[in-house]
Amino acid sequence: MIKLDLQKQLQGAQGTFHLQLHGDLEMGQFVALYGASGAGKTTLLRMLAGLLKPDQGFLEVNGQVWIDTQQGICLPPQKRKVGLVFQDLALFPHLTVKENLQFAQGKKKDPQQVQALLEAVELTQLQGRKPDTLSGGQQQRVALARALASQPDILLLDEPLSALDTAMRAKLQQYLLALHRQFGVTTMLVSHDLPEVYTLAEQVWVMEGGAVVRKGSPQEVFLSRKLSGKFQFVGQLLHKELADVVCLLSVLVGQEVVRLVVTQSEGEALQPGDKLLVASKAFNPVIMKLDY
Repeated sequence: MIKLDLQKQLQGAQGTFHLQLHGDLEMGQFVALYGASGAGKTTLLRMLAGLLKPDQGFLEVNGQVWIDTQQGICLPPQKRKVGLVFQDLALFPHLTVKENLQFAQGKKKDPQQVQALLEAVELTQLQGRKPDTLSGGQQQRVALARALASQPDILLLDEPLSALDTAMRAKLQQYLLALHRQFGVTTMLVSHDLPEVYTLAEQVWVMEGGAVVRKGSPQEVFLSRKLSGKFQFVGQLLHKELADVVCLLSVLVGQEVVRLVVTQSEGEALQPGDKLLVASKAFNPVIMKLDY
């Protein structure tokens, strides 16, 4: 369990505001921090990692107190079991892929774990290469594997895929989800990309002005609006779910997620990622898969 109650004064585009975060989080979950720039998402990650001190507050992880400003407790970063991946990957250019992972392990070297991580991100054949000889997607995989090499309790990700093109980003999201499930590490992801949040997160914390204003599953957070009775739009299928004799579709339209109910036979041919044309007269949607 992560218990946090943190406060810090910040300077934003609109002037001074106070970050005030309070809540509990079960270990092992994948949580997305979603909201506009300047809401305090990256600040929260930096305080969890020990790179930034709160003005006041308390942080407990798995029964160990990491921060207690009243008691003068603030564990340094090296004593917190945290893995970090930021937009700047900061891979060591003079070390090979394998050596980057070995360095992250610290004194407790475990060759089997390094090998398992290399296999998990499909970089076994490239383990002897230097970072500058790798593609952007390969470097991202090295950074993710290195962050897990220290066997962290918490993995903190600050928009690590934002610089990648859409196809590579989608592929890396699947690697990230597989790593989370395989190693069971509590993961917190900062993202402005709604499809990414919907694909990866079990819980979403929506942040505005330094506070969490909504919490819940992606469905609970983003599927709060009723659908119009007459509409026509193009969207991307994010998720489908069989329920009795119907199929529930979650479709991204712009930056909004809407849910549609179709028959199982209509939903069978559809897969997440498909581009859809949805048209309706009254309350009978017609779903057509688009091939472009």
